[in-house]
Amino acid sequence: MTTQKPVTLAMTGASGAQYGLRLLECLLQAGCPVHFMISKAALLVVATETELTLPPKPAALQQMLCERFDCAEGQLQVHGAEDWMAPVASGSGAPTSMVVCPASTGTLSAIACGASNNLIERAADVVLKERRQLILVTREMPLSTIHLQHMLSLSQMGATIMPASPGFYRQPQSVEDLVDFVVARVLDHLGIDQQLVPRWGEERG
Repeated sequence: MTTQKPVTLAMTGASGAQYGLRLLECLLQAGCPVHFMISKAALLVVATETELTLPPKPAALQQMLCERFDCAEGQLQVHGAEDWMAPVASGSGAPTSMVVCPASTGTLSAIACGASNNLIERAADVVLKERRQLILVTREMPLSTIHLQHMLSLSQMGATIMPASPGFYRQPQSVEDLVDFVVARVLDHLGIDQQLVPRWGEERG
């Protein structure tokens, strides 16, 4: 297992739970230490869109995910919504990068306004104030003027807005192919080597 930078991953209550779960799997497989958070709404989305029912308690969820993805001991840390002593709640302990995947428009709004009402919002606020990498994988259509204004504000603050818009030029054959396309783009932005999808031009001829 290669040594990778730590990544904070949060899943919120937008459709597209498969993106977040697949990204978590890939980060753990790449050897990244991961601080993971999931909102109550995201737990419901996971149960609706997948065959999984995730336990709401952080300790039980951490054990389940570690077993499912076969991660190394201590590699995955699951934090509750009000775990204010988590490293990600402070600039002195914040990882280099954070991804919200999927990112609901409610979370988008809270981050843009600096609400910090829960650990997900606070962690994102920390990443922005420390001038580190924040990636928001948004999942909504159509987009209202409010959504677009929040995206513009966050982009101006240094966040990267990555709508879950899979490409079709590789002729995907399954839902998994579409999910992997988006996850691969996120991993590229994180600087983590991925073999999910060849980059444009790599398979020419």
